[in-house]
Amino acid sequence: MKNEPRLELLCEYYATLKDPVVVGNGPYGMRQIYDITGGEVTGPRLRGRILPSGADWILLGADGVGRLDVRGTIETDDGAHIYISYTGVLHMTENVLQALAGGGLSEFGETYFYVNPRLETGDPRYAWLNGLFIVNQGRVGPSRVEYRCYQVK
Repeated sequence: MKNEPRLELLCEYYATLKDPVVVGNGPYGMRQIYDITGGEVTGPRLRGRILPSGADWILLGADGVGRLDVRGTIETDDGAHIYISYTGVLHMTENVLQALAGGGLSEFGETYFYVNPRLETGDPRYAWLNGLFIVNQGRVGPSRVEYRCYQVK
């Protein structure tokens, strides 16, 4: 079909996380907050580090789905700051639960784990990021989350 969307790898990144603050079971599910402690971004046009600011607020539903709400900051290798925020879903399979409990990293595509980040910056060198639609595929491990970040073309 003519003009079908395609995905192009923009970057990969990981974030390290503190142990969760467990808010507990509320009216919408089990809420946990994972503070971001750092991380790294690698890619041909975007490289830098994840600053130790922001968090991953996750709501674990009775249906076995984690609903993510994440906000953080990227500092590029050349000093620009980029705000990143996204929502998404993570199916909490047995493999994911084992990885979170210390069993190593899950594999990309092993479970349904997708997010839709929005990047914002005032730095003219990276203004091209402000208008992108992005889809990430994720994987998890103990105190860590990793993403492959794709620009929709």
